[in-house]
Amino acid sequence: MATPTPVRHAWRALTGLLIVTAVLFGINALGVHVFQKSSWTPELALDLQGGTQIILAAQTPDGSTPSTEQMEQAASIIRQRVDASGVGEADITTQAGNQIVVQIPGQADEETRNRIEASAQLQLRAVLYTGAAATSYVGEDGNETPYPSPDPTLAATPTAVPTNGSDPSWVTDRLFAEFLAYDCAAETNDPANEPADQPLITCGPTGTDKYILGPVELDGSSISNATFGVVQQNGQWAVNLVFDGEGTEIFGQISQRLYGLDSPQNQFAFVLDGIVLSAPSMNGVILDGKPQITGSFTQESSKTLADQLKYGALPLSFEVQSSNSISATLGSQQLQIGLIAGLIGLALVAIYSLIVYRALGFVIIASLAVMGVLTYIALCILAWRMGFRLSLAGVAGLIVTIGFTADSFIVYFERIRDELRDGKSITGAVEDGWGRAKRTIYISKSINVLAAVVLYILADATVKGFAFTLGLTTVIDIAIFILFTHPVMQLLARTRFFGSGHPLSGLDPEALGAVYRGRAQFRAPAAAASAKGAARRTGRSRGEAERRQTIAERKQAELGTSSRGTTEGDR
Repeated sequence: MATPTPVRHAWRALTGLLIVTAVLFGINALGVHVFQKSSWTPELALDLQGGTQIILAAQTPDGSTPSTEQMEQAASIIRQRVDASGVGEADITTQAGNQIVVQIPGQADEETRNRIEASAQLQLRAVLYTGAAATSYVGEDGNETPYPSPDPTLAATPTAVPTNGSDPSWVTDRLFAEFLAYDCAAETNDPANEPADQPLITCGPTGTDKYILGPVELDGSSISNATFGVVQQNGQWAVNLVFDGEGTEIFGQISQRLYGLDSPQNQFAFVLDGIVLSAPSMNGVILDGKPQITGSFTQESSKTLADQLKYGALPLSFEVQSSNSISATLGSQQLQIGLIAGLIGLALVAIYSLIVYRALGFVIIASLAVMGVLTYIALCILAWRMGFRLSLAGVAGLIVTIGFTADSFIVYFERIRDELRDGKSITGAVEDGWGRAKRTIYISKSINVLAAVVLYILADATVKGFAFTLGLTTVIDIAIFILFTHPVMQLLARTRFFGSGHPLSGLDPEALGAVYRGRAQFRAPAAAASAKGAARRTGRSRGEAERRQTIAERKQAELGTSSRGTTEGDR
């Protein structure tokens, strides 16, 4: 006899869940044992773990106080540096008009400290050579072969004295070999601290293009303003620059030198912290100090580049006022309290489930356990791949999700019970109850996810952890319902204990007050039952039925009684 289709679907879903779980554990195991960047415990945020606090004081050449926009852009640049170092959940704020406070979970290494404390450096360099960011080539045998490390015997100095920043003699044999082997993703790269009077090998912001650039010919202090707008002639977005007096003269000389050269020697790169922001070609001689950068810009990308050129060019230097370790603002005690609160919530849900739903309560407990395992391993992977760190707000999001998940179980199980009250079989009630309950569950979960996304986008950084964990666990909750809870119910409905409607199963039709007795027979009556025991069970069933009987059913019963009385009177 062929296996019923619902059973096959149930086993497929459970197998899929097992595969997904194994894959997640495998990914994290790779991070732990191969890449050595992950762990089997989620990373904690600053409020739970403590960390390093660095206070920077911004200084201008004339001693004036930086503007609010300048400080916000400086903080944005430092945030990008911290993110580039792989540190997650860092808190970067401005205070007292000219101070930037950087708080990093854990202990900051020397490289991260140097990134943070360095001044924002915007440099203008001529492009000598450019190419795709490849670190290997296809050899004569057809196989991909990495470029070798530069031979130390190759010439490291130009054979002739370069005449300007675009002179090809800057590109020595060793420099070109270093360019071929240069990996844009390598953590050892530090283009921001390379000498200004020497050529530079670096990459674009996406890491898909790499460059050999000439020495620095102008720095960001020469840019007095940068704006964005639409070019009237073609309707394209553009970035407009304004140089100061000295910058106008130097840029005019550069434009005369570059205009008319072949690509890429006619390009000029704007480099922020060693990364090429833009490398436009010189399409004319510009002597008024007001060049315009055009290209495939959108309003947002043109604004971003204008801000980077305007405020990334800040003549700001940073003095470290303090750099020290800080203790957790909430500490391990608060974390323990949060975990205890979560365990209490789980215990209450378990007790409530067992009292109200009897054996079905174990399905709820098992589903919550599976959800807990998937959430835990997901947090471990996210800490490795995205730098996510669990804050106390994130712990609160996990605890709140327990209640949301319990609501979903109640919706599903009550739908099943409603189908049983209508006289359907156990297996039919499970399938029909799922068909009706899943719509309600999907709608409610979609609202939860939408709320979490909006909260994550608009809320303060301290609340983002709550929004993130709320959204993550809601998505996992949906997956658990599809891949575990419903398949388990499909299988349990075909067991003798649940399928026969045992009083302890939570699916006893008589205890639920099924009113349409003739539509299905849930279990064969006991022939040898005593009259006293039958009466006692009937009394309990009748009482339960009366308590659970809906208003519509009561009205229908009253109307039926009234009709029968009228007919007998007429007779």
